[in-house]
Amino acid sequence: MKIFAMSDIHGCLDAFLNALSFVDLEDKNNKLVLCGDYIHGGGDSYGVVEKIMELKKKYKSRIIMLMGNHEESAIDSGVIVDEFSVNEEYDEKRDKKCLDFISHLDLYYNYKDEVVFCHAGVDEEAGEYWEAGTSDYFYTGKFPAETGKFCINIVAGHIAASTVAGNPKHKGIYYDGESHYFIDGNTERNGYVPVLMYDTEKKKFCEVTNYGSNEL
Repeated sequence: MKIFAMSDIHGCLDAFLNALSFVDLEDKNNKLVLCGDYIHGGGDSYGVVEKIMELKKKYKSRIIMLMGNHEESAIDSGVIVDEFSVNEEYDEKRDKKCLDFISHLDLYYNYKDEVVFCHAGVDEEAGEYWEAGTSDYFYTGKFPAETGKFCINIVAGHIAASTVAGNPKHKGIYYDGESHYFIDGNTERNGYVPVLMYDTEKKKFCEVTNYGSNEL
């Protein structure tokens, strides 16, 4: 089985559609994990959420949708298109439909204690008891990013991979060489959504691009 993951789409529908072209969901064993922050910034928050709704309807349990801090903000404010939305007009009907949908997202996805997918991170001070010890805040808003060895691999967005890498020219996914995979590719600036793939049989992570799969 292959688990694909992406994060921080931020209303960039065209970039999201391009990223989906790298995701193989025709194999009925494969899954796609979306790690939050689908909205605000790129001009088509409604379009992104509606596309996710379409994917969920078609592929059902093979699409796993997680909560990001921007979804939390929208739920708290009661609208999706607000001051954080760039070049996007409020549409009451679409807003309500999309808001209802994002109100039921999970905080994390734990695959067999091998990999945890989340928006921002987990409480690593809790060690092997991270699942019981992590508060909602860590899953959606942990800051700053943490690197190094941990008891489970962590796939997260929230903070641009280039920021974690300490290199503003870094593009794509950043792997710290230990247990952390940062997949926020700063889509609004770079124009594309990085795609991570975890091969559950080989237990290897790759970044999938136009040029194929690059092992991390």
